[in-house]
Amino acid sequence: MQVVKIGGRPQADPQLPSIISDAWHRSPGSLCIVHGGGDEMSAMQRALGKQPVFIGGRRVTSEGDIELLRMVLSGVVNKRLVSVFTAIGLPALGISGEDGELIGAQTIDKASLGFAGRPARVNAHLLRFLLNAGYLPVISPVGCDLKNPNGGALNVNGDDAAAAIAAALGAEELLLISDVEGIRDSDGTTLQSLTGESARDLIASGIATGGMAAKIESAHEALSRGVGSVRICDLRGLQDNQSGTFITLSQSVAI
Repeated sequence: MQVVKIGGRPQADPQLPSIISDAWHRSPGSLCIVHGGGDEMSAMQRALGKQPVFIGGRRVTSEGDIELLRMVLSGVVNKRLVSVFTAIGLPALGISGEDGELIGAQTIDKASLGFAGRPARVNAHLLRFLLNAGYLPVISPVGCDLKNPNGGALNVNGDDAAAAIAAALGAEELLLISDVEGIRDSDGTTLQSLTGESARDLIASGIATGGMAAKIESAHEALSRGVGSVRICDLRGLQDNQSGTFITLSQSVAI
């Protein structure tokens, strides 16, 4: 089982459909896609006169942003990807973390991040049902708010969602697809592998910041919950299983 998180910028790569098609046909029924869409969400916020704010690579999300998030991620981005994939014959099926309580989430820190959440549970039964039926799940990381008795959604970082899904499915590999080849050191060299201790140093020194720091944290979480392998890479990583940066656990240091 392979879980692939595709960031917003790689979604615009014209090679994406064929690369996903190749990955699916190598192992039908063993691929899940989680997508982001942060740039489009930011563009929509700005169009409405709001300024996007991030803390530690995670978007500060007001209650008013939730409907916008649903529209952009679960609506526009999710359905666009599904349309592209089905057009080339893939059995893609779009679903959000709200559907069937696929991603049950809890707020991280409401005072600072608002309605941003972290996955607390994943409905792996639903995903296995879809996979066994021959579908390719394409997942929007809008989670359902487990603490809200009236329902509601939370903004779950796509990397966090992918890590939780990979752990719930017992995935052999989690790929966090970005628009760069992998994690770079202070000289700009792409690192082949990175331990938890080295990752902490990169974050502390400010070399790995924002979204990349969030990816490292998500990678560490996935590995600590039993995912076999985690790589941060560009789209080429789906064709070359040695490209990108492999994240490995450190026995003595946690992020």
